[in-house]
Amino acid sequence: MSEELIDVLDERGIKTGQVQTRSEVHKQGLWHRIIVVAIVNEKNEILLQQRSHNKDKNPDKWDISVTGHLSAGQDSLMAATREISEEVSVSLGYSVDVKDFRFMFSYRKEEYVNENYFDRQYYDFFILRQSGLNSSNIRFQSSEVQAIKFVTISELNRMREENLLVNRDECYDALAEYLFRM
Repeated sequence: MSEELIDVLDERGIKTGQVQTRSEVHKQGLWHRIIVVAIVNEKNEILLQQRSHNKDKNPDKWDISVTGHLSAGQDSLMAATREISEEVSVSLGYSVDVKDFRFMFSYRKEEYVNENYFDRQYYDFFILRQSGLNSSNIRFQSSEVQAIKFVTISELNRMREENLLVNRDECYDALAEYLFRM
């Protein structure tokens, strides 16, 4: 299986026309785009995933519902629907329509992980409200995710305080504000 190709961005988040492998993007610290999707059920519970212990970054940490790189040529909505179908699927013919996504905002972040892994990423954050979801009817990609659970915003905040979550404070803050308004 060939390695995923990613569009390289400039420091303003504009595509440069350059395409690199995912490993080269991280090794060289090139700007690229990521999607982050919070899936929320009708009880205002947020789906969290526990990252696989084999992940290069943040192994075993709990994370927001779905995250992923944009493949070369994709826009954020295409990547979000692809990542959901790859990482999380629901039995009984579950599918997601792009009109169901609520775009919240974009932000950029730089993070040095190690000498071969430097993240320079633009994040596009979405919320996806879906009824009828619970842990028993969701299947997840075991190579990416080792466990899933739904949590209330109070539980999410407790997990933040205990440093059990991947640091996505911008998203967690916006999610709390969004759910508070509901």
